[in-house]
Amino acid sequence: MYIGKSIRLERIFNRDTGNTIIIPMDHGVSVGPIKGLENLRNAVNKVAEGGANAVLGHIGLAKHGHRGYGHDIGLIMHLSGSTSLAPDPNHKVLVKTVEEAIKLGQMQSASTLI
Repeated sequence: MYIGKSIRLERIFNRDTGNTIIIPMDHGVSVGPIKGLENLRNAVNKVAEGGANAVLGHIGLAKHGHRGYGHDIGLIMHLSGSTSLAPDPNHKVLVKTVEEAIKLGQMQSASTLI
């Protein structure tokens, strides 16, 4: 395994147990605004303080949910999206590339991007 990948995986797994708690926060793209996720920074803070190891979300989570303080929490980027309003709501479209997601993580100074 490459060292970079190992470092990123350590950001989302508990080193002592090898377990992880990942909170999905990517539903707003497909179904619209969701109560409790209007303020992403506040929502991420709550799940981080609750003991989650990582959150899963779209680009907006990286841009608006980044905390920069407190308990570290990993960020897993969802790179595809769909909408419940489409004729085929299960048809996913690539909205970001892996390279774009990595660059976003580098621009967020304290972000933990996998």
